[in-house]
Amino acid sequence: MTTHQRLLTLLDQHQARYRLMTHEATGKCEAVAAIRGTEVGQGAKALVCHVKGNGVKQHVLAVLPADRQADLSKVAAAVGGRRASLASPAEVDALTGCEFGAIPPFTFHPALALVVDPLLFERYEEIAFNAGRLDTSVVLNVEDYRTLHNGNVMKIIL
Repeated sequence: MTTHQRLLTLLDQHQARYRLMTHEATGKCEAVAAIRGTEVGQGAKALVCHVKGNGVKQHVLAVLPADRQADLSKVAAAVGGRRASLASPAEVDALTGCEFGAIPPFTFHPALALVVDPLLFERYEEIAFNAGRLDTSVVLNVEDYRTLHNGNVMKIIL
């Protein structure tokens, strides 16, 4: 099952309130927000990071508003590590089954921990993200995301 299929199955099984949109394939936050008719800050940017230090060697999916930048030291601290870096394209593919820009804010891999910045829940009633594919987006009720994401909520933005 693809990440796209897993995502839609999860949302449907939990009767999440969402809209599915197909559009031109793009991984750029500003461009896809314009296509979706949403604000850039509604975008849920998902970054695969590799965290090391303090005996920790962990991959993390860091999710934050698309109009903000991740603080990699805070991402590392969220799982007890010392430093974090962005994962390689091969690691991203292995852990998410997605290319850069298409990663939804959910993890379906046991080796990929999820950390969500709380600002994602505070500004909008809906969040938007690519649905495992660059040509398909989901606009999801933020309270449904809060219920379903199954990750740690910690401040990870600059």
